[in-house]
Amino acid sequence: MQIQKSWWQERWGAVREFLYGMIGMEVAEHALEMRASLESLFMLAVVGDMIGVPILPPYYSLRLLPFLIPNISVWKRRVLREKEFTDEHDYHLHGL
Repeated sequence: MQIQKSWWQERWGAVREFLYGMIGMEVAEHALEMRASLESLFMLAVVGDMIGVPILPPYYSLRLLPFLIPNISVWKRRVLREKEFTDEHDYHLHGL
């Protein structure tokens, strides 16, 4: 009985991976891209004065700073690196 159960589990796992690749993978990638861009926008609004874009008054930035300290170095590296205009979307061919 144990042998059939593992065989069915393997088949079910293969079907789940196939369906995820067919249906959910693009949705998951799009959600991650949106999260990254919203996080960049939030960091710009809060600590943008580090790169020369003051948006929020310093009081509010200082209140949020303890929550943002672990992400500041990664954010500065991501925002200040040189980019090409084609780097943003990795050649998505929607509608083709």
